[in-house]
Amino acid sequence: MSSAVITALRLTDFRAYAEAQLEGLTGVTFLFGPNGAGKTNLLEAISWLAPGRGLRGATAVEAGRREAGETQSRAWAVSADLAPPRDDPEGPGARVGTGLETAGGRRVVRIDGQPAAPGRLADLVRLVWLTPAQDRLFVEGATERRRFLDRLVFADCPSHAREVNDYERASRERLRLLTGDGPADPVWLDALEAKIGEAGAAITLARLATVQALTEEIERRADRPFPLARLALADVSAEAAPDAMADAIRRASRSSRARDAAAGRALSGPHRADLKVTHVDKDRPAAECSTGEQKALLLNIVMAQAARLAKDEAAPPPVLLLDEVAAHLDPDRRSALYDELTALGLQAFLTGVEDRLFAGLTGGAGVEVVDGRLKPV
Repeated sequence: MSSAVITALRLTDFRAYAEAQLEGLTGVTFLFGPNGAGKTNLLEAISWLAPGRGLRGATAVEAGRREAGETQSRAWAVSADLAPPRDDPEGPGARVGTGLETAGGRRVVRIDGQPAAPGRLADLVRLVWLTPAQDRLFVEGATERRRFLDRLVFADCPSHAREVNDYERASRERLRLLTGDGPADPVWLDALEAKIGEAGAAITLARLATVQALTEEIERRADRPFPLARLALADVSAEAAPDAMADAIRRASRSSRARDAAAGRALSGPHRADLKVTHVDKDRPAAECSTGEQKALLLNIVMAQAARLAKDEAAPPPVLLLDEVAAHLDPDRRSALYDELTALGLQAFLTGVEDRLFAGLTGGAGVEVVDGRLKPV
């Protein structure tokens, strides 16, 4: 029987929803309804219960509801009741919430009614998702693959978000100095590049650890009807020590000051890393595989990460958000996915146009979505 992390969910003025709530959530919930009804909006609302910009990558201002004729999105709120932690099942749960208190304002986060930094959400909710927007992940540029990998790392290592923020902040400040009027302060540049090296090494090592662990988990689950995937971080040595890696990133930044200043951007570093995925049985890059194979590879990676996270008793179990996945799987793989969700006992939210897509889902609870309204069935 699947267990729940999120036991209740409430939305106010979020995307298509003026008001909506789901109570008594337990395990696997499937949402069905026509295109544009608001199914993905609901998954996006859940995804805001984690640090970052949610599964659409939108800003907080963009997520608010806007009626016809309104030029600005409204203030919005998403809140959830959480089950007690695994290591204290008789203890209290928590209530988390996020949103905008005023239209056009800044995102706020509250935990049990008290203001909190967004990063605190990662201690309470770990989310893993797969959306149709990721279907072209292997054939587009490295940026989306890097974001996909980092989202998997965030779920694995909450401190990764802080390291990424530190790296990006130091990189922006360094570029501002390099492209400003007059000569840049070399002492300040040295300090920023030292920070870039330190945070960059932590980012790279966390990515490498997740890539290796995922590949091993996929190999352990080779009996499933999904193509085996081998993951690698391009042009990065897994043997480098943290101090040596940090120093190499720092020295590379220092030596490329003039080049970066001329280009107006940093031309090397962890922010340009790329995730390489290979279809093992065909010994072929994922980019050269069929669309169906690419989707199956992605799903195998996501489910492998969920299986890994489920084993960590010291952290909350992952919650899966699978948008329009069932329609793109053949019957055997769809059945295998449902069997695995049941076996792992994880909470999951799935979407599809028709409820018949979920006929083989044991113990799933259906919710019909019609024009921003939720109707449990």
